[in-house]
Amino acid sequence: MKLTQDMEQYIQQEAETLKQLIRDIAVIPAPSRHEEKRAEWVTGWWNRNGEDGAFIDEALNVVLPVGVTEDNDLYVFMAHTDVVFPDTEPLPFSEDETTFHCPGVGDDTACLAVLLMAARYFLKRRMPPKTGLLIVANSCEEGLGNLKGSRKIVDTWGSRIRGFVTVDGELDRIVDRAVGSHRYRVSVHTEGGHSYGAFGNRNAIACLASMITALYSVKVPERAGTKTTYNVGGISGGTSVNTIAQDAEMLYEYRSDDAECLEQMHRMFMGVISAWRGMGVRVDVEQIGDRPCGSIAGREDYDRFIEKIQQAAESSLGFRLKPRSSSTDANYPLSLGIPAVCIGGCHSVHTHCRDEFLYLDSLQKGFRLLMAVLGEYFEVTENS
Repeated sequence: MKLTQDMEQYIQQEAETLKQLIRDIAVIPAPSRHEEKRAEWVTGWWNRNGEDGAFIDEALNVVLPVGVTEDNDLYVFMAHTDVVFPDTEPLPFSEDETTFHCPGVGDDTACLAVLLMAARYFLKRRMPPKTGLLIVANSCEEGLGNLKGSRKIVDTWGSRIRGFVTVDGELDRIVDRAVGSHRYRVSVHTEGGHSYGAFGNRNAIACLASMITALYSVKVPERAGTKTTYNVGGISGGTSVNTIAQDAEMLYEYRSDDAECLEQMHRMFMGVISAWRGMGVRVDVEQIGDRPCGSIAGREDYDRFIEKIQQAAESSLGFRLKPRSSSTDANYPLSLGIPAVCIGGCHSVHTHCRDEFLYLDSLQKGFRLLMAVLGEYFEVTENS
């Protein structure tokens, strides 16, 4: 929708409020599956803004139902509270005239703040929603959170959800194709022993290293319009420099935006594991993550849903968003056939790094986009 004059004024007048909201949330530690402090803070923020219907569910999502009846259609708007960093103490924050610096400040703190401030506009003015809405600050998007928050929302409300928007990432993109992944902890165990006295015994680290070499020699599936990747993201093991390691482990994942390619990678991975087991090496495999993949592009209701968001982007930003594949909270609803996308709310650099920073001049653009997208679901008049 086209932003009204009152919306434009709100965006300008509340620019500093938005920045302060980011400052307040950014420092609150929120590792995946331990988002309690942020969830409590966001619930309190809603209460302070006159919305006492917000609640924290079993997955640590903060859910604010708007216009929800027993059986009406629902649209979900969410941004995640968790960050990739394990800190349990306040996160380090600094700023200058043009940037905010803090681990997780762009992914996804600023996007969450933009969503909250945009929703606040319509709720403060008591604008009637056209349909049921769920405004969600969700948990467990990052890493091994395994989309627990998104899954809880869909499993609870899924049969009624007609559209699902998660706000996460860069402003110029719209994620309409889900990148799925399988993640594993692989442990290798051997007899080990003293590095001199038991020389010749198998070394778990050496076995693991050769297994990694085999995994990295695999040619990924290639299908037109798809992408498949793999990665070893962590290794550990051994006892001391003079000990033949008995135990070693790695964290391994493969990703694809195509279900068939994901299955091919699974068969390859299990083939490598079987080969080492066939050599008498004990290999334990634990799946620690499973994100579904796919797309429902070409389906009429999905295309209409995306076009509505694209029109909001054109009217508020002056350009259409670029389609992308990615792994986001939209994965799970997409895998079930629910129209779902991910759009961005800011521009940040060094995502998932401790020196991550946010460009402040991008906030107004994100604010405008979310106001235009959300405005499609409220009864808005030119004088509102």
